[in-house]
Amino acid sequence: QVQLVESGGGLVQAGGSLRLSCAASGRTFSRYAMGWFRQAPGKERDIVAAINWNGGSTYYADSVKGRFTISRDNAKNTVNLQMSSLKPEDTAIYYCAAREGSGRYYYSTQYSYWGQGTQVTVSS
Repeated sequence: QVQLVESGGGLVQAGGSLRLSCAASGRTFSRYAMGWFRQAPGKERDIVAAINWNGGSTYYADSVKGRFTISRDNAKNTVNLQMSSLKPEDTAIYYCAAREGSGRYYYSTQYSYWGQGTQVTVSS
């Protein structure tokens, strides 16, 4: 089992940057594929980015491609989401998620463990 804690959210102006971090408990972090999701009010929870167990394979939603970068450090049990050129439509609660497996996973139903979420607000 793994516990996830996100940090790094906040209020930023359009065009700015934020770096989200997710710290995972446990000694087997490298067994887990990781993902970042976001949920805006009244909307579904959607994939933002995903990364496989060793960081060698990543996926980005079209809406963030070229602006966001997902990375992980298995030695530190962390996964990060660097967000640049932020837009008001990026405003949402951002969640870190984990599941055992060697691939990348795109759907919220595929993930077993979730953090509590961190709010990102982008002002215009």
